[in-house]
Amino acid sequence: MSVKLERLGSTFAKVISEILAREVKDENVKLVTITGCEITNDLSFAKVYFTVLDSSKKEETIKALEKSKSFIRGEISKRVDVRHTPELRFIFDESVEYGNKIEKIIDDINNK
Repeated sequence: MSVKLERLGSTFAKVISEILAREVKDENVKLVTITGCEITNDLSFAKVYFTVLDSSKKEETIKALEKSKSFIRGEISKRVDVRHTPELRFIFDESVEYGNKIEKIIDDINNK
């Protein structure tokens, strides 16, 4: 991935976080953390990785993000200067849960 795309992905992640925190009305997306964003070379798609504080609300959060996807994309187009705003795909980031699981295993081993 080029440096330009990485920088753009970082910008997108920051802007999407701001939009979710301040402008999306749905309460299910208030506790979402954007962990990263990967943009394709042709700028047609952006994979937006996210986690949720309460993992039991994962499904509701995914539905809420899908519903507000077009609003978020429109806001990105106003704030980020790109010719074509990519279509957003929200993907739950399993790495945080995996990291927590590994950390718990290590703690259990150390406590024995």
